[in-house]
Amino acid sequence: MRLLAALGVSMALLGCAGPAPTLADWPRVPGPVARDPAHEARIAQIVAAMTLEQKVGQMTQPEIAAITPDEVRRYRIGSVLNGGGSAPGGRKQAGVGEWLALAGAYHAASMATDLPIPVPLIWGTDAVHGHNNVFGATVFPHNIGLGATHDEALVAEIGAATGRAVRATGIDWVFAPTLAVARDDRWGRTYESFSEDPATVHRLGAAAVRGLQGRLGADASVLATAKHFIGDGGTDQGRDQGINRAGAAEMIAIHSAGYQGALGAGVQTVMASFHSWHDDTSGIDHGKVHGSRYLLTELLKQRMGFDGFVVSDWNGIGQVPGCRNDSCVRAINAGIDMVMVPQDWKAFVANTVAQVRAGEIPMARIDDAVSRILRVKLRAGLFDRSPAQGKLAGRADALQARDLARRAVRQSLVLLKNNGGVLPLARGQKILVVGKSADSLQNQTGGWTLSWQGTGNTNADFPAGDTVLAGIRAAAGAGKVVFSETAEGVDPKAYGAVIAVIGETPYAEGNGDIPPSGTLRHSSRHPEDLAVLQRVSGRGVPVVTVLISGRPLHANDLINRSDAFVAAWLPGTEGAGVADLLFRGADGQAAHDFTGRLSFSWPRSACQTPLNLGDRRAAADGPLFPVGHGLGLASRDTLGALDESHPAGGCGAQTSMPIFNQAAQAPYSLHVGALGGVGGQWPDAPIDADLGKAFERPGIRVETVQINTQQDAKRVQWTGPARVFAWSAQSATLAAYPDAALVFDAVVSQAPHGRVTLSIECGRPCGGQVDLTPVLRSQPLQQRRTLKIPLACLAARGADLSRVDVPFSLATALPFSMSFTHLRVQSGAARDADALSCTDLPRVTSP
Repeated sequence: MRLLAALGVSMALLGCAGPAPTLADWPRVPGPVARDPAHEARIAQIVAAMTLEQKVGQMTQPEIAAITPDEVRRYRIGSVLNGGGSAPGGRKQAGVGEWLALAGAYHAASMATDLPIPVPLIWGTDAVHGHNNVFGATVFPHNIGLGATHDEALVAEIGAATGRAVRATGIDWVFAPTLAVARDDRWGRTYESFSEDPATVHRLGAAAVRGLQGRLGADASVLATAKHFIGDGGTDQGRDQGINRAGAAEMIAIHSAGYQGALGAGVQTVMASFHSWHDDTSGIDHGKVHGSRYLLTELLKQRMGFDGFVVSDWNGIGQVPGCRNDSCVRAINAGIDMVMVPQDWKAFVANTVAQVRAGEIPMARIDDAVSRILRVKLRAGLFDRSPAQGKLAGRADALQARDLARRAVRQSLVLLKNNGGVLPLARGQKILVVGKSADSLQNQTGGWTLSWQGTGNTNADFPAGDTVLAGIRAAAGAGKVVFSETAEGVDPKAYGAVIAVIGETPYAEGNGDIPPSGTLRHSSRHPEDLAVLQRVSGRGVPVVTVLISGRPLHANDLINRSDAFVAAWLPGTEGAGVADLLFRGADGQAAHDFTGRLSFSWPRSACQTPLNLGDRRAAADGPLFPVGHGLGLASRDTLGALDESHPAGGCGAQTSMPIFNQAAQAPYSLHVGALGGVGGQWPDAPIDADLGKAFERPGIRVETVQINTQQDAKRVQWTGPARVFAWSAQSATLAAYPDAALVFDAVVSQAPHGRVTLSIECGRPCGGQVDLTPVLRSQPLQQRRTLKIPLACLAARGADLSRVDVPFSLATALPFSMSFTHLRVQSGAARDADALSCTDLPRVTSP
């Protein structure tokens, strides 16, 4: 409270006595970078000489896969970005020289336009835990791990190291740090938040900005971004891109804290958030942040005093009501200065020029946006150098900071249990290592690593990194360590200790959300981890468990089967930092202690969320481990048996079962297969179509596209007999969802030439199918429609809803193309007025 008061937040905003707060309570945050009169004069001169087309070009930010250097020149483009998984030439293994060459080509093109005074281009990248899109770069712990260090100096040092790596590739701008104060751990971006405590986010967010930006214009400096303005960590039920229902007092006291720190540290860019704000206290609906002039202009720019520029998120303007990805008057008038329009940028330029000429967007707003962009480019020294002129340019060694990352890992680990002083382990004894994450750099690094979701990576994709297993072998001696991922057929009693490295698998925005009907119980989504511990625990050998995760989890069953339990978060490429804390040094003494302390409350029960510091719920129920908790090696606390009970049907009513949205939702995976491949014989392949890549098999092609939000859909093109389907080894009881329908958003791009069947399956030969052809043929091409197929229709055709393992299968034998997303089973949807009836869905007869 003292810190928040020092930030200018009144005690009334925290629920103490006092008058009801008003939006005038938003603080003014003067930054350390004063306006330079020489810069301002130069900005005015440049803007005055520009045509409307040139100005709009400066406001446009395409993705590198969708624009050539020559197009940058022709359209006077002001910025480019590389999205997650995008690299020069589409090559994941592109070296630092290839990145620098492309940056140089874009820069040269921007300086060869028809502008009277050339303006350099700026390139932005998601370097959110190191330069994580670049092959060979050190990957640091995600923010949740850095939050557990509570160390501002360390965070600043990591920011500076990231800046050096980014500048080595010729890039000038980083979309970091994330300043969300995550309030519901079901949110799939929880790991991008430093803490549920706004004071911690304020301190560490400011430190990250200071580290990244250093002295603006200096050789190792990059521009930082405060994102995502404002309140993305507080959406209802932790739904990504959902609705934040906080009152103004909560928004100021909690969700503005990180921005106060970042603006005070001199951050030069702010990214708008995808989510919406509905103030339930006042009843004011501010709508999508991208379209809110109140938030972006009146509060951020005018009240808080931000004089840099605001950038939209990936096609974020397209989510504003009445807008499209390539056209949004409302977003620009609201205060978006630079528009991230990855693919549809040519149409955006043309549309925006026309809208200004029609008087829908004032020229003064365009001039203000361009002036802000130029101001930031001047402050960053972009007019004074090309990408190749920096001292770090092209230096592969600048990509790495392994010692720093290893230290960060050591400081981030939180020891939650150490019964009997099991840790640190003595060297010289035989060690059994088990668990799927022990030898997986993909699992260690998590989302936003070489690909958007962090999937599709192998250990070979990290040539400068160590798995936890490699670190254990180095610490204990390779000859003393045996690795068995599943622990099947291994006798633990033959070893002095067992180390289990388990946890979540990678996910990023959207895919990581836990639905309202789910729970925080880890074993419900990853039963393989519980199975491993059941095989090794209770055998008279100490078990040390290391949990790799992007959030606090209900893990009572795992903790009970462990003598020591370590929360390792997402440690990045330096798994040896984990091993540093598990073993004694060569002299038999502890070389390092556990100094990490929780920055998030750890749940006692499976449905205990939201659960935050200072909440009434936290005080009433009590977390299992509160914020600030963590054991040191000197502690002799003993943790007793924990309650393992959990609701079998999830938390609350069964309302929705997600299947696919941006990515397959656990426990489901998406597959393609030949027609007839059902039951125990699967001539299929899991779909792995990441950003910018296509997945092909005979008769079928799948690629990632957008329907509602960033790369959220799969477009399936049939040229021959094939099907696309969702499958899980665990059957589901769809009968638990009353009056339910199978619901998904669909865009038909090529009408079906033959019959298209939709089916659900319940183990061969059980299943039910309907003919979807009439519905699809009647749907206008390239228009989104939400299809709702009552489960009762499929049950009437033979499906047993009590044991469904394939909840969605779409098949045809002739040419057809359709995109789909937001696939789920939804309670009550069969009663909706726009739900299909069984008469709309003919029975499938033999061909």
